[in-house]
Amino acid sequence: MCACLAFSALFEMFAWATAVIGGAAADDFLATQGDVWDTRWDMFRATIGATLSLLLLSRVHDRRLAVLRAQSSV
Repeated sequence: MCACLAFSALFEMFAWATAVIGGAAADDFLATQGDVWDTRWDMFRATIGATLSLLLLSRVHDRRLAVLRAQSSV
């Protein structure tokens, strides 16, 4: 989850740098559609996606690791 949030924040910093360098034309490139909350929504959705992935896939991951451990001990 931390890696997902860190990547999301890094991406938003690149988008911000693009906006600063590009000036007004960067708004069209970044596709914010005039929404001042676009960056926050993107990071919120990344948080929700990472959380859901952890909740839904952690048991599958644990089962796969148990199978690998059993195979390696044989």
